[in-house]
Amino acid sequence: MNLNGKTAVIYGGAGSVGGAIAAAFTEAGATVHLAGRTEATLKAKAAELGAEYAVVDALDEQAVDRHAAAFERIDISVNVTTDNDVQGTPMVEMSVEDYLSPVVSAVRSKFLTSRAAARHMIRQRSGVILFFGGTGEPSAHRKWRLGGLLAAFDAVESMRCQLAAELGPHGVRVVTLQTGGIPESIPVEHRAPIEEDIVGDTLLGRAATLGDVGRAAVFAASDWGRTITGAQVNITCGSVFG
Repeated sequence: MNLNGKTAVIYGGAGSVGGAIAAAFTEAGATVHLAGRTEATLKAKAAELGAEYAVVDALDEQAVDRHAAAFERIDISVNVTTDNDVQGTPMVEMSVEDYLSPVVSAVRSKFLTSRAAARHMIRQRSGVILFFGGTGEPSAHRKWRLGGLLAAFDAVESMRCQLAAELGPHGVRVVTLQTGGIPESIPVEHRAPIEEDIVGDTLLGRAATLGDVGRAAVFAASDWGRTITGAQVNITCGSVFG
């Protein structure tokens, strides 16, 4: 299970999840390119990993297309950029702009980065597009005021299915890493009650770690995962099952 000779682009690569995937890809032999909006954090993470980086706003169509066009090939594209979600407000008290913010952000950024990568991958007759999120634990609606976040996840999953159907004949796979929540990615000051809830919903009595995310991403992107497309790889420790 290796990524030797593969070129991977990770949008949101300086964040906790993106950084974990970048580290795992680097260890597996890929040439990793980090993309994001904040140069300071990108530069630090790139120096830590020996990766390349570029300042790219994944919501900017021209910026995404220009960045992708500079590559000779893209073998793996991962988008873990922020969804700009607004949480904690009851829907009846929420503005339409706040509700739609994660839906618009998630759909637009995933569409743009996937389209840019797919243009390379169709020509190559190979490639993997990875998303992160997926269908969440069913009781989340009752426990948390999540605004439009889960609607955004569902919209991206519909996009993943359509992309997989259209790109499959070209040898391109599209996969979501389905998460029930990664406690390490939550700010420390807010982590304890959320971690307790995440772990309490699992069958294994523990939550996935950032290391688990990285290893699952390597599996999904490598030839060991070559039979998987149009699907979610469940890394929820059993919070979603059946």
